[in-house]
Amino acid sequence: MTAIKHALQRDIFTPNDERLLSIVNVCKAGKKKRNCFLCATVTTERPVQVNVVKVKKSDKGDFYKRQTAWALRDLAVVDAKDAVKENPEFDLHFDKVYKWVASSTVEKNTFISCIWKLNQRYLRKKIDFINVSSQLLEESVPSGENQSVAGGDEEAVDEYQELNAREEQDIEIMMEGCEYAISNAEAFAEKLSRELQVLDGANIQSIMASEKQVNILMKLLDEALKEVDQIELKLSSYEEMLQSVKEQMDQISESNHLIHLSNTNNVKLLSEIEFLVNHMDLAKGHIKALQEGDLTSSRGIEACTNAADALLQCMNVALRPGHDMLHAVKQQQQRFSDLREQFARRLASHLNSVFVQKGHDQSSTLAQHSVELTLPNHHPFHRDLLRYAKLMEWLKNTDYGKYEGLTKNYMDYLSRLYEREIKDFFEVAKIKMTGTTREGKKFATLPRKESAVKQETESLHGSSGKLTGSTSSLNKLSVQSSGNRRSQSSSLLDMGNMSASDLDVADRTKFDKIFEQVLSELEPLCLAEQDFISKFFKLQQHQSISGTATSEAEEMDGGVLSRSYTSGVPQTVSSEKDMIRQMMTKIFRCIEPELNNLIALGDKIDSFNSLYMLVKMSHHVWTAQNVDPASFLSTTLGNVLVTVKRNFDKCISNQMKQMDEVKISKKSKVGILPFVAEFEEFAALAESIFKNAERRGDLDKAYIKLIRAVFVSVEKVANESQKTPRDVVMMENFHHIFATLSRLKISCLEAEKKEAKQKYTDHLQSYVIYSLGQPLEKLNHFFEGVEARVAQGIREEEVSYQLAFNKQELRKVIKEYPGKEVKKGLDNLYKKVDKHLCEEENLLQVVWHSMQDEFIRQYKHFEGLIARCYPGSGITMEFTIQDILDYCSSIAQSH
Repeated sequence: MTAIKHALQRDIFTPNDERLLSIVNVCKAGKKKRNCFLCATVTTERPVQVNVVKVKKSDKGDFYKRQTAWALRDLAVVDAKDAVKENPEFDLHFDKVYKWVASSTVEKNTFISCIWKLNQRYLRKKIDFINVSSQLLEESVPSGENQSVAGGDEEAVDEYQELNAREEQDIEIMMEGCEYAISNAEAFAEKLSRELQVLDGANIQSIMASEKQVNILMKLLDEALKEVDQIELKLSSYEEMLQSVKEQMDQISESNHLIHLSNTNNVKLLSEIEFLVNHMDLAKGHIKALQEGDLTSSRGIEACTNAADALLQCMNVALRPGHDMLHAVKQQQQRFSDLREQFARRLASHLNSVFVQKGHDQSSTLAQHSVELTLPNHHPFHRDLLRYAKLMEWLKNTDYGKYEGLTKNYMDYLSRLYEREIKDFFEVAKIKMTGTTREGKKFATLPRKESAVKQETESLHGSSGKLTGSTSSLNKLSVQSSGNRRSQSSSLLDMGNMSASDLDVADRTKFDKIFEQVLSELEPLCLAEQDFISKFFKLQQHQSISGTATSEAEEMDGGVLSRSYTSGVPQTVSSEKDMIRQMMTKIFRCIEPELNNLIALGDKIDSFNSLYMLVKMSHHVWTAQNVDPASFLSTTLGNVLVTVKRNFDKCISNQMKQMDEVKISKKSKVGILPFVAEFEEFAALAESIFKNAERRGDLDKAYIKLIRAVFVSVEKVANESQKTPRDVVMMENFHHIFATLSRLKISCLEAEKKEAKQKYTDHLQSYVIYSLGQPLEKLNHFFEGVEARVAQGIREEEVSYQLAFNKQELRKVIKEYPGKEVKKGLDNLYKKVDKHLCEEENLLQVVWHSMQDEFIRQYKHFEGLIARCYPGSGITMEFTIQDILDYCSSIAQSH
C-alpha cells in the first residue's frame, strides 16, 4: 500500500500541486467488483483546498488515472454502517449517495479518521459522521498504526516543505564532492560533522579577535556622552536667558493687537458713517423742489422728477444690520416719509386739477365736430399729461392709494368727456344715414316701436313701401308676369331717372362708407387712449395674463382694482393688462351700446346692410386681434361682431321664411319667381361685398342654406301652379339659377350649379316630349300599340297581321296627318309654348329648337318601325324631314 501511495503521489498528485494524505482500496457495493482507490488530498498552495479523489487503474496499462474528484465541503454525511462490529462497507453522501466496500476495515477506519481531521482543521463544517466509533473521532488519542498514519500525515501537513531548485543544486554539488555520499552515508555524515566543527572554531576565533575593537568603541561612546552633557548645560542657560525676552515680546505683541483692533474699528465706523451720509443725505435743491417745485412748467416738472427719484433712492436704501436702531437714521427716515407724503399730496392735487381743466378745455371743442363725422383729437391732452408719466410711476411705487385715487378720478372725468363726444359722433352718423337734420327727427338710441320704424323706412324710399332686402319686402309680393312687375315698379318710383335698384345701391354704398368711417374713427381713438394709459399710468400692455379675468359688471361695481395689502405693499389680483382693459371699459363704456344701436338702425333701414357690417366689422376685429387679442378694442369689436353675425343670420332666415310663405297668382303665368330674382340680387351684392373678406365662410354657409331653400320653394310653386305647366316653371327658374351661378362663379355652389343645370335639362326634355305628343296624338297612340305588341313577344314582321295594326289601319292614321295638318299643329304648338314661357328668360327659341329635334327623332323612330314591321309595303309618311325643318323655320320667322 505504501508503494502504491508513493506512486500515486508522484504520478497523479505532485503534477497538480497536491499532497496525498490517506488512501483506501474500495469497490462499489452490489456490483461486479472493480477495484479503485479513494484518496484524501490537500493543495500545496493557500488557501488549502481539500478533495476526495477517485483513482482508477487504466485498462490499457499499469498506470493509474484520475477519474472523479469531490470537494470535501460538498460532503454531507459519512456513514460507517456499524460502530461496533467490523464492517468494510461505508457510504459518502455528496450530490448523491456513493456506497463503497473497503478492502479491509483498518483501511476504512484510517480513511474516515483522516476525513474527520481534515474537516476539523480546514473546514470546520458540520459533517455528520454516523455509525462511526467515537475513538476514531478523537484526534489526541494514539492508536497504533492509525496514529502513525494520521499523526504523520498531520505533521506532514504542518512541517513538510519541499526543496527549491537552488537547494537541490547545492546538495548535488556537495554529494558530487564526496564519492561515497550515496554508498556510505555514515562516512558522509562524519565528514560533514568534522567540517561543521571546523566552521564553529573559526567563528569563535573571529569573535575573540573583534573584542579589542569593541573596547575602543566603548571608550569613544563614553567621551561622546560627556560632550552631550556639556551641551545640555549650555542649552539650559540659554533657555533661561530667552525666557525673559519671550515675556517682553508677548507684551509687545498684545499691545500691537490692541492698536490694530482699534484701527480696524475706526475704519469700519468711518465706512458706516460714509455709507449713511452718501445714501441717506438728500440735497437741499431736491428738498426745495419737493416742497415748492413748479408742477406746471417743463423745467419744474423735470426738477420735481429728479428730486422724487432721489428721495425714492434714499428711502429704498438697503440699511445694514443695526442702522435702523440709530436715532439719526430714524429721524432721517421720518423726514423722508414726511417729504414723500407732502409731495404725493401736492402732486395728486395738481393732477386732479389738470384732469378737470383739460376735460373742460376739450369739451369746448366739441361744437366744431358736431356737423362732421369725426371725433376730437386728444393728442395735445395726452402730450401734456405724459410729462407727468415718471411722477406717476414714482407715485405708484411710493403711495399706491393716491395713485389709485388719481386713476379713478381720471376714469370719471374722461368717461363723461368721451361719452358726450361719442354720443354726438353717433348722432351725426345716424343723421347722415337717415338723411334727417338735427332739428328734425332724430333716431333715439333706445329701441323704438315697430310702427315708427316702418314710417321711417318708408319715408326713405318713396311711397311704394318696397325695400330690397328688407324684412317685409317678400311678404307683399305675388307671382306676376314680368311685364306687370316692371310696369308696376316704374309707376311707383318718382325719383327722377334712378331705378329702385340704383337707389338701393346708392343707399347701401352710403351706409357702407358711413359705417366704415365710424369704425375708422373709433379705432385710432381707442388705440391712442390705451397707449396713453399704458405710458401714463405705467402699465404693461404685453404682460402675460395671470388669473381669470373678471366680468365687466364685476369690474364696474368693484371699482378700479380688487387688491389686497401685505405689509403695506399692494398685491394686484388681476394683472396690469387686465387693469388697462378695466380702465378702457369704464372710459369707453358707451361705445358698445352706441355701436349696437347704430347696427340696429342699419338693419332696420335695409337688412342687406348686415352684409356690409359683417365684412367691415370682421376686418376691424381681425386687425385689432393681430395687435392685441385681449385688448379692449378687440374684445368690444368682437362682442359687436357677434351682434352683426346674429343680424346676418336673421336676414338669411327671414329670406328663407319669405320663400316658404310666398303665394302665387292663379290667373297669370308664373315666369321667374321673385325670390329667384332676389337670390340673384343677394348673390351679386354679396360677391361684391365679400370679395377678399375674412368671413367668407359665413357667406358660403348662407349660400348653401339659401340655394337649398330656393330649390325647395321653386318645386313647391311649380307643383301649385295652375296657369303655367310645372315643367315650364321648373325649366325657366332653374335655367335662371344656373345662369346666375355660372356668371358669379361661386365656388361653394358648384354642386348646386350642376344640379340646377340637370333640373333645367330634365324639365326641358319633359316639357318638349309632353308637348309633342299632342299634335300627332293618333299617330303616337298607333305606334305605342305596335311597340306594345312587340314587347309582348310578337315578331315585328308579324305585327301587320294584327287586326288593329294592319297596313290599312296604318294608312288611315297617316292620311289624317298630311303636311298641311302637321304645319298647322306645329303652329298651334308654337303659340301655346309662347304663352307658357316668359319674356325675361328668352327660352322660346331654345325650346322650339329642342322640339324640332325631338319631332325629327320621333319621325325617324316611326319610319324605322314602319320599315321593320311593314316591310315591302311602300307605306311612308306624307311629309319628310326637310318639310319638318321648313315648317319649324317658317313658323319661328312668322312670329
